[in-house]
Amino acid sequence: MKLSSESFRDGTAMPAACAFATLGADGQVAPSANRHPQLGWSDVPAGTESLVLLCIDGDVPRDACDVNRAGVTLPASMPRDDFFHWSLIDIPVGLHQIAEGALSDGVVARGKPGPQASLDGAAVRQGVNDYTRWFSGDPAMAGDYYGYDGPCPPWNDERVHHYIFRLYALDVPRLPLEGRFTCVDVLNAIYGHIVDEAQLIGTYTLNPALAAEPARKPRKKTA
Repeated sequence: MKLSSESFRDGTAMPAACAFATLGADGQVAPSANRHPQLGWSDVPAGTESLVLLCIDGDVPRDACDVNRAGVTLPASMPRDDFFHWSLIDIPVGLHQIAEGALSDGVVARGKPGPQASLDGAAVRQGVNDYTRWFSGDPAMAGDYYGYDGPCPPWNDERVHHYIFRLYALDVPRLPLEGRFTCVDVLNAIYGHIVDEAQLIGTYTLNPALAAEPARKPRKKTA
């Protein structure tokens, strides 16, 4: 199975339009268009009943105390964890692509609604992403962030972040998840049902000092 994008090439920087935040002309971080990238797939194996899509940033600092703190930098070597940006489930096998921004266009304070969504007329579902947890203590932003919300890495991070878009072919037509669910719930639910998988990696940084540097290849992650 193959996964590709017209929005960026594998291993290259994602456009600011596909991010939650960007650097403005004044050098300050500002909200961006927050559109998910165009994604297309092929060579879906026989026996596939549905598809699942996840977006994971594996470069998020485990200790967030100094995130975006003036006068402090986050060393590239510091321990990192996963941050989930998107889970899209119950994708019919008859669909072969998602247009850029079809399910996300703009930053929505308190989050977009869900889990039900429509993709080219097909009923799909989206889980809450990790901005739900990140904004939980902010009265102006707290809420359930369903669907895709793009990159917003710390502007003081010395590491370029890698965003893994991973597509799973499953042997079940619908995941047994009801109501509100998280990306971790999706990973648990697809265990034992994966027929094949493919991934695409984009990079992004809000650190001006890193913007012109080539990104390092991330370690391969598995579900």
